[in-house]
Amino acid sequence: MDPVIIVGAGPVGLTLALALARQEVPSVVLDEGPGKDEPRLARTVVLREDTAALMERLTGLPMAQAGCRWAGWRSMRRRQVMRRVSFGTPLPDEAIAEEVSYEPAAPVHIAQHVLTGALRAALAGESLVRIVVDSRVDGIEQESSGVSAHTRGSKGTWWRGSYLVGCDGPRSTVRKLQDIRFPGRTAVERHAVATLRAELPWPGEALLHRMPPWRTTGPSAGEITARPLPGGAWRLDWLLPPGKDLVTPELLVARVRETLAGWSDGPTPAYELLDTGVHTVHHRLARRWRVGRVFLAGDAAHLLGALGTHGLDEGLRDADNLAWKLALAWHHGPREALLDSYQTERRAVVAARLRAADQALPLLRGGGGLRAYVPGSARGHDALLAEGHLGHGALGAPGAYADSPLAPRHLEGEVSVDTAVGAPVADVRVTAEDGSFVRLRDRLGRGALLVLLIAPGTGVWDRKHWVTAGIMPRLAAAVAALPHPAELLVAETYPGAPAHSVLLIRPDGHLVTALGGVRPADLYAAAEATLGGPVESGAQATAGSR
Repeated sequence: MDPVIIVGAGPVGLTLALALARQEVPSVVLDEGPGKDEPRLARTVVLREDTAALMERLTGLPMAQAGCRWAGWRSMRRRQVMRRVSFGTPLPDEAIAEEVSYEPAAPVHIAQHVLTGALRAALAGESLVRIVVDSRVDGIEQESSGVSAHTRGSKGTWWRGSYLVGCDGPRSTVRKLQDIRFPGRTAVERHAVATLRAELPWPGEALLHRMPPWRTTGPSAGEITARPLPGGAWRLDWLLPPGKDLVTPELLVARVRETLAGWSDGPTPAYELLDTGVHTVHHRLARRWRVGRVFLAGDAAHLLGALGTHGLDEGLRDADNLAWKLALAWHHGPREALLDSYQTERRAVVAARLRAADQALPLLRGGGGLRAYVPGSARGHDALLAEGHLGHGALGAPGAYADSPLAPRHLEGEVSVDTAVGAPVADVRVTAEDGSFVRLRDRLGRGALLVLLIAPGTGVWDRKHWVTAGIMPRLAAAVAALPHPAELLVAETYPGAPAHSVLLIRPDGHLVTALGGVRPADLYAAAEATLGGPVESGAQATAGSR
């Protein structure tokens, strides 16, 4: 069987290659560049809880060591603190407009070249992945049995693959060669960016400052975002007024000095300017994400990022969603419904994010008007922006696949838990089949389905004492009979789950269903639906020949 061809060696392409390798699928990564990334501290990404866990699982590197995990987050309007969030530990007391809220998982802010370097380091010892540098794709041909890509450059040649995934960015050659439209909006937002080393008044906390008091009038009143980086560094973003005004070095230095002086209530404190840039946000969505054996992922498929949202999160989720489906097709023969579900699930999630941002933009960026004087409007605006920055709500939360074509229908034994069907599962402690205690997310991405039994009291006993007792033998037999390999895990508790309920979880961590007790027929039907439906006899014969 030919390897999967991945076009593009950015974070999404490298993540897909690693995810496929973890499921024993070989790939060839065609890298247009020289195979290394220029260090740019003004080009950073914010990883949410699920994508940070994905990166740690694939690279083995704790993201908090490579980047900076926020201690807290606050939003300000003029001089008033509108909202504060603490991650894990309380923040110092301070008179604020609202109570401090607490969240268990902090976002991680990391330089993109550091993240890419961690992925490349993990791939360096991976025998199933070949990275070919200086290879720009200029032709793609596909037929029923595979796909071929031609590259130019010093290693120009034809490459043969089972599937091809375009992870080659906003100007995707793969997308253009497949004649896929990429409609949307250009320059939705523009930000001037500076990364500097300085001491700010809120160490380790991220800040969103709207209408700072030293800029109270005019279209440039805007907002400023500050996010910490390791080593006392910070990335600062200034929202620019609409238009294409040139951001000169002199203008940027003036903004830096003005901002630092405003935050310190005095003269400009000492700082070291490390990097600068201009970040332009576009909103675009490819019409199709699959053409036969060719797929799109990451910026090749979508562009988003206004109002504090971060496009790389969605690109990494693309890779996580697609990897297990390609792996199953590679090992067992193609299931068209399963492969089609990639576009259906992921495109719907990104489209919903784009709609939410486009609906909020006129309200938040329109400026002035009667709505500016409506009581409570400032807090409403702050709540909308918080969604994008903190990864909540329609603007920021990980998408759920509630309407997925892979969702099982009409299961008599289904029960409700705090995780909605199709949403990412909570990361609880589980007992693995070898008796070890691990986090649920550590078992994801291996290609197997996960079956989780909620059994209070099991955590205080060795697995050998209860693995043959109660309902375990019947459940183990039901799991062994599933149409795809599955791992049986046990947890003492799961949010909202009754005792002895059974959860079926996809390889990418999304909940398929929760059942009230051991129901082999329902469990089998749910697993079969998750795999794209019953396997036809011809496909089974093809799979058996591999």
